[in-house]
Amino acid sequence: MRVTFAGALQPGVYAKDLILHLIGRFGMTAGVGYTVEYAGPAIRALPIEARMTVCNMSIEFGARSGMCAVDDATLDYVAGRPYAPQGALWDRAVAAWRDMRSDDDAVFDAELAVDASRVGPQVTWGTSPHDVVGIDGQVSDPTAFGDGERRAAAERALAYLDLKPGNPLEGVPVDFAFIGSCTKSRLSDLDAAAAVLRGRKVAPGVRALVVPGSIPVKRTAEAAGLAKIFQEAGFEWREPGCSMCVVSNGDSVPAGKRCVSTSNRNYEKRQGRGARTHLASPAMVAAAAVAGHLTDVRKLAGGIG
Repeated sequence: MRVTFAGALQPGVYAKDLILHLIGRFGMTAGVGYTVEYAGPAIRALPIEARMTVCNMSIEFGARSGMCAVDDATLDYVAGRPYAPQGALWDRAVAAWRDMRSDDDAVFDAELAVDASRVGPQVTWGTSPHDVVGIDGQVSDPTAFGDGERRAAAERALAYLDLKPGNPLEGVPVDFAFIGSCTKSRLSDLDAAAAVLRGRKVAPGVRALVVPGSIPVKRTAEAAGLAKIFQEAGFEWREPGCSMCVVSNGDSVPAGKRCVSTSNRNYEKRQGRGARTHLASPAMVAAAAVAGHLTDVRKLAGGIG
């Protein structure tokens, strides 16, 4: 399957928003039986770590795996890294890697297209990544779903999250803000969140955690001053690990409490027994932590950064 993202991303919209929108629009089983190649100008404009986010969440789309064609940005990202080929071996590797793309006349078993310029910041309202709308949208009405099983699942999800159909997501209070997980805690993710938090403070009553995705990410973020920005804003700066993404390392969301999270999944009890999870991008999580409720990062006073 090929998924083409045409157009350019709006400010305040990130890779996490793209993949959540895709899952919400076409469903979490649309990719079943396929490996997905993501293409189009919006994908080519993404940095490599953002492309990793899209490919990582291909599983939530139902696909076996996801990939993006090798280009100059890919090669620049790999060059000079530990274990990357050197010298003549690098030249040979580059020559081989440049062929890792579909032929111009390739025929795919299925093709989907999305206008990325029309995608806004996304937030989930239910207990599956496909329960998602733009932050300026409303909680979906289960009666609008023709499929009985889908309708029943949506009704259960709304009861679990204590949300009402037709209500706006923007303004829903949050108790926890979590930036972490293997999906969205790379250096560029931390940088995007820190740009929102710089000069701002976490709202009273919100517990905010940031868990770097790896030891190298943590060290680099600290050297770049990002850790200090998080700490000054009121975030806990933690050691790398799964943490609140999946009730690990002693971190969990208490029953009935609401968390906005960069995790990849939001099923019941994912972050704790009775925990209510809203998936969003790191920038949106940072914005919610500052506001004390779900909010559009683009509306923050003074803009982003």
